[in-house]
Amino acid sequence: MIRIVDWSEKKKESRAVTAFLRRSAFPEDAERAAAEVLAAIRADGDAAVAKYVEKFEGAKLSPRRFRVSEKELAAASASVPAGLKRAVKDAHDRVLKFSKASLRAPWSMKTPCGGSAGEFFSPMDRVGVYVPGGTAPLASTSVMTVTLAKAAGVKEIVACTPAGPSGTPNPVLLHALRLAGATEIYRVGGIQAIGLMAFGTKTVKKVQKIAGPGNAYVTAAKRQVYGHVGIDQVAGPSEIAVLADGTVDARWVAADLLSQAEHGSGWEKSLLVTHSRAFAEKTLAELEAQTETLSRKALVRRVIDRGGILFAVTPTLAEGLELVNRFAPEHFEIMCKDAQKLMKGVRAAGAVFCGAWTPESAGDFVAGPSHVLPTGGAANMFNGLTSDDFRRRHSFVAFTREDLAQTKDTIAAFAAVEGLDGHGRAASIRFE
Repeated sequence: MIRIVDWSEKKKESRAVTAFLRRSAFPEDAERAAAEVLAAIRADGDAAVAKYVEKFEGAKLSPRRFRVSEKELAAASASVPAGLKRAVKDAHDRVLKFSKASLRAPWSMKTPCGGSAGEFFSPMDRVGVYVPGGTAPLASTSVMTVTLAKAAGVKEIVACTPAGPSGTPNPVLLHALRLAGATEIYRVGGIQAIGLMAFGTKTVKKVQKIAGPGNAYVTAAKRQVYGHVGIDQVAGPSEIAVLADGTVDARWVAADLLSQAEHGSGWEKSLLVTHSRAFAEKTLAELEAQTETLSRKALVRRVIDRGGILFAVTPTLAEGLELVNRFAPEHFEIMCKDAQKLMKGVRAAGAVFCGAWTPESAGDFVAGPSHVLPTGGAANMFNGLTSDDFRRRHSFVAFTREDLAQTKDTIAAFAAVEGLDGHGRAASIRFE
């Protein structure tokens, strides 16, 4: 059942809203499973990966069959209809253009005595991306991860995706990975894929960083390998919040809310915030009607039954925006007349979609920014994936003699306070 509740930051908190905002970040069963599988892969390498591919994915693969061959990739691309190829290329071109434009440029500034200081960047050498392929083969994620690494200049881009009992990944997904620039593709999914990339085996060399979305088990595994490799973020089930003032068609808003509820885990979240109860009621009727037309309506019903869709009515749009900031959603649509003006008040959201003609699905597939975004409230502290996530940032300082002379007394003072006389001498000895 979907509830319509009243909420105001000036009144006592609504229990329904409080419960909705609360999300479990790390399910215990996923944490235990990840720890077991990762330990086995560290100890037994390829044999453990093969064991868990068979156990969890149903495919019996020898290590030499982990990697998708060039012949298989060519056959997959050849099987993709021309219309789908055009769609993949359109998305790739737009994401690549955005990714290159977003790269931070090196910069420098003059120091007081003629030296310089600044930052420059270098691409990572070898990275891994995870592309889900369970309840839905996310071909779009191929574009939204690999393209960014390629734009950053990474030479070796490893991609892992589950292939199921057949051992054959979705051909559109493979075509997208190939077009985006993946240099190695492995038919391995789940925790075992994360372990394979993080620790390496005789068959697969380890990577420096892992990026990409996944289910609770993949997320737990990424969290546990942090330190062995870098990771982009900890993410979980999809979510969306829509702030609406009634100027955008209720049918459109209902469709947008459903777009995230159909992903399949059952733990997705969709929140409508409006200052009009009449609009909330109209949107609810539309959502119920549209649910029945969806091919994945059973999955949507599971989200509804778990309280994953909520409508909140607030006294003003400003208070509605405050509620969305507290939710810190993965996706935030501002379906209001003054969308870009309201956007200035956003403090916590993975990605923001402004105005009636910007459904979240445009961001999922084609708009430009990556759809790999923080969930579960993590938008309070993490950002969405960018091409800079696949580069290393280096600061640099180039002092002149005069710069060091000007600062050596400050260096000496800190060295004395911290009991690090060697630090102080490293500066003073240059003037003896």
